[in-house]
Amino acid sequence: MNRWLRRVAMYAAVLAVVMLGYAVAYDFGMSFFDGRPRSFLRSLQVVVETFTTTGFGSDAPWRSPVMNVLVILMDLTGVILIFLALPVLVFPAMQEALSTSVPTSVENVSDHVVVCGSTARAERLIDELDSWDVDHVVVEPDRGRATDLYEDEYTVVHADPDSIEGLQGAGVGSARAVVADVSDELDTSIILTAKEINEDVRVVSVVEEPSRGRYHELAGADEVLSPRTLMGESLARKVTTAVSTELGDTIEVGEDFDIVELPVRRGSDIAGATLAESGLRERVGVNVIGAWFEGEFQTPPDPDAVLDGGTVLLVTGRGDQLEQLRELTVADVRAFASGETIVAGYGEVGRQVTEELDAVGVPHTIIDRQDHDRVDIVGDVTEPETLERAGVDDARSVVLALPDDTTAEFTTLVLRDLAPDIEIVARAEEMEATRKMYRAGADYVLSLATVTGRMAASAVLDDEDVISLDTQVDVVRTRAPGLAGRTLGDADVRNRTGCTVVAVERDDDVITDLGPEFQVLADDALIIAGTDDGVNRFTDLLG
Repeated sequence: MNRWLRRVAMYAAVLAVVMLGYAVAYDFGMSFFDGRPRSFLRSLQVVVETFTTTGFGSDAPWRSPVMNVLVILMDLTGVILIFLALPVLVFPAMQEALSTSVPTSVENVSDHVVVCGSTARAERLIDELDSWDVDHVVVEPDRGRATDLYEDEYTVVHADPDSIEGLQGAGVGSARAVVADVSDELDTSIILTAKEINEDVRVVSVVEEPSRGRYHELAGADEVLSPRTLMGESLARKVTTAVSTELGDTIEVGEDFDIVELPVRRGSDIAGATLAESGLRERVGVNVIGAWFEGEFQTPPDPDAVLDGGTVLLVTGRGDQLEQLRELTVADVRAFASGETIVAGYGEVGRQVTEELDAVGVPHTIIDRQDHDRVDIVGDVTEPETLERAGVDDARSVVLALPDDTTAEFTTLVLRDLAPDIEIVARAEEMEATRKMYRAGADYVLSLATVTGRMAASAVLDDEDVISLDTQVDVVRTRAPGLAGRTLGDADVRNRTGCTVVAVERDDDVITDLGPEFQVLADDALIIAGTDDGVNRFTDLLG
């Protein structure tokens, strides 16, 4: 509205100057050319009548050709200014009056989370908060985006997230926490503003460059998150798991009982077999509670589903059992040599990947568009010639640490065409891009939006209920009053929610031997695994 008012003021000023100019010219012309002097007020009246099309040529006919030309110019100018006013002033005003009015403040909110900005990362955070039934308010400066969120029934405030009015309107004074994830520079302003309003509010900020985290701390942030660092570590471990003795991303649930994601490598012992044919439970004793097939999570997985290079197993078991399973998912050639790994992209994620690879002695070649001391090949990673110069024919793994999802998808297609058996581990900015990357041929994909959302949710929740941060599935600790007194078989949890109960914390014990006849008690804390949507369904139905 302020912009519209500025336009009105500018239009009125231009109109006044033009009309006064024509009035002076008309007054002079009537005296000098037409020989019929008029008062200046009368001349101004004629101009106004002409511009507004309400006059009927009271001075017509004009004797002088000059005056006739002047009147013609006045007529044309008046029409132009009228038509100019329609798109510039009238239509925006009508749109403003008819469009959805996004609030600039909310009332009756407390113990909520203020989310600054509406990025893909913020959406994943909101999904996490919804799964825990935690209220939230989004502060969005862009009117169009704020309107879309409001119409999608989000609690949103249209305001600048670093302004006192905006954060006060979002209820920072009574909020549980503030999450700042817009940009490294703007986030510091949000932190300072939030602390000025409420010194006791917990402020969590997300940094793109870890080196800038110190300035966020100086501004007053209670916790500074660096999801790109965690993502780089996780992607590197997906490569190094196959060439080292460490299992990798295990999630400890109880004593000697873990949950782990294990990608099935091309050429491994179980690649090409169905889940039933692999006999994993009989061979090593693990329990396969879910699996990703080309980006789609299944729990329980179909026994007839084929395990291939795009399959990621979610399994539970003891440490020794999981180690035996790792041997079955690793290609034979990897047991003897680490091979060459190509890292595409040398941003923050790419740098972290290379540090992890250096730590375990995995040789690697770095590709980036810009030259750098550590970059081996400068070029466009989507070009086959660049990949060939990097030695893709001899490489065993590629880590796509690219910030653009479209580029990563295209590169995956190029890689799969050049080297059908190469392992592709990829980063995705948005969760929606993961399935497309799997369809393009990636072996493992991790979304930055997912990692950021889980990290932020874990930071703002009172306890550590978000157990997994850098996996494709959500592993959380929760309570389920709707299950109290019922058995897992009777409740049919897997089919109704898409989640699996992997363990139950009862008193001081962690129970992992859960069959269909296991009965849940009111005070039990359940550890469940599933997608973010599945966790939301579990909470809605049974929480």
